[in-house]
Amino acid sequence: MTEMQAEDGQVARRRVFYIPGYDPIHPRRYRELYRTEGTAQATISGYDLRLTPKPRGKTYGWKVDAVIEGAEVAAEVDVLVWSDIVRDSMSNSIPATYAQLVRTAWTYIASGTLRRLMWLRKGPVIAALYPVGMLLVQLAVAVLLGGLAAWCVALLPIGGALGWAVTVLSWVVWAAVIVAVLRWFKRKDNKLFAYYLLHDYAYSARWNGANPPALETRMAAFADRIAEALCEDLDEVLVVGHSSGAHLGVSILSDLHRNGRVAPDGPVLSFLSLGQVVPMVSFLKDARRLRRDLHFLSEQSMPWVDVTAPGDGCAFALCDPVSVSGVEGPGKRWPLVISAAFTQTLSPARWQELRWKFFRLHFQYLCAFDRPGDYDYFRITAGPLTLGDRYRGRAPSASRIDVPASKYTDMAP
Repeated sequence: MTEMQAEDGQVARRRVFYIPGYDPIHPRRYRELYRTEGTAQATISGYDLRLTPKPRGKTYGWKVDAVIEGAEVAAEVDVLVWSDIVRDSMSNSIPATYAQLVRTAWTYIASGTLRRLMWLRKGPVIAALYPVGMLLVQLAVAVLLGGLAAWCVALLPIGGALGWAVTVLSWVVWAAVIVAVLRWFKRKDNKLFAYYLLHDYAYSARWNGANPPALETRMAAFADRIAEALCEDLDEVLVVGHSSGAHLGVSILSDLHRNGRVAPDGPVLSFLSLGQVVPMVSFLKDARRLRRDLHFLSEQSMPWVDVTAPGDGCAFALCDPVSVSGVEGPGKRWPLVISAAFTQTLSPARWQELRWKFFRLHFQYLCAFDRPGDYDYFRITAGPLTLGDRYRGRAPSASRIDVPASKYTDMAP
């Protein structure tokens, strides 16, 4: 640890490792989000925050110099990139996407997992059903328009020996219109998000909750990078997992602890999970690795704070990911489950502006609040207190859900 931390318990130097969710976009979006929203939060809260480029290396990131709560802090943020794996998992063909739809719906519905997820929060389940419904509606519209076009062709006043040609032509037109309409819908998916969301849920469903080999290899590489930082002269190494990145963080950090790579005399290691969707994976039959890691990590001394908000319809808000997965043990210490309380930390005007922008709200944890409470992403990542010190003595949200709900609780290797 650094001399400053040893003397006054504050952080002067920090490494932040940000694990995105299922996102095919280049990580530069996270740098721009941090820059714009950090500047806005600094203006609102009265502190100073400056970003500078980071030299090219193993990871994509940036440096932050801040003066927060009267202290100077230097932070280095790294985005642990797996967007290439995400892109490779996304089917480019329309027929393959509809095949994924059938497989994903069967995995969640036939196993009873969807029904149990509904016990917790309806929002993320509706988000999971939305792409199924939207894609079926798109198919129905395409078939109906194709049928209408075929009917118009069949009305052509051609008969006799050429009657068969009209029949063939009507079928060709029917198929062509279906293809054209479905392709049109796919081009509009940057506004509809049906294909994107289906691919997200299909990624977990395909492996029934287990991690595919390519992802396990990448997670091991992430663990190596975090382990390297734990050997540096730092006060805190903070791992942030957002959305699907939260359950990756659980497994990566569990591996570091199990393998003895977290030295007691090194930097403080902390974990912040944001907008987590852990039950969408941990409730699946073959998610034994994740359930085992949830159980293990919850009993470590490492601070783990889980932040969600009921206003985020894409997250399992205030659901303790360990308890609801049915793997809570007698030694459970974490996570501390708290709410970002969007309806309180955003002004009425701002909340009115954002409340129906579901995907934007899912990223609000990384953004500025115009009426900030005790959750401030920029104070946590660039402020002078470790995550554990910042929330020391903080009680969990009273409305948290900690009742076991998963059908599958097996943790066997």
